[in-house]
Amino acid sequence: MSVAVIDQRLDLMSRASAGDSDSFATLIEPLLDPAFRLAAVMLADRGAAEDAVQEASIKAWRKLKQLRGNVGSLKPWFLSIVANECRMTRRTRWWSVVRMPEVPGAEEGSSGAMSSDLHTALMRLSPDERLPLVLHFYLDLPLDEVARTLGVSPPAAKSRIYRAAKRLRSDLTLEEVF
Repeated sequence: MSVAVIDQRLDLMSRASAGDSDSFATLIEPLLDPAFRLAAVMLADRGAAEDAVQEASIKAWRKLKQLRGNVGSLKPWFLSIVANECRMTRRTRWWSVVRMPEVPGAEEGSSGAMSSDLHTALMRLSPDERLPLVLHFYLDLPLDEVARTLGVSPPAAKSRIYRAAKRLRSDLTLEEVF
């Protein structure tokens, strides 16, 4: 990045920390798409994912002064807030009560990616197992950002990705692959 862009982002960060909502919106806007994709995979529900990202955005706005580090640490910090919001959503008592079971064949004709065998196997993983895979392979985050998002060291993040991928591989049987 050029020095001018870095200076601009630092200026936006300092103004956002001082309470400028427009500066915060400018900083957070490029992070909303990866945040929504993360929430959508973790919750498997578009409406709940939108709500989780919205709640995470509000929490990030309120806690922006607690962000340690530079502007580069904003993305992992925000994604960790989104992941925590998704975990809290799944913990609620109403999560399993309100959700209606999916009717088989109801979504045929929709995107093939949502009904793929890989997606089904991914959804069989627990949210904690799914999170490192989604961060690294789906959101294309480098290992150090995955580690910061998870709040662990880079070797621990690499280990979690490896274990989750191994578990995912074992869930895909030979028939599902072909």
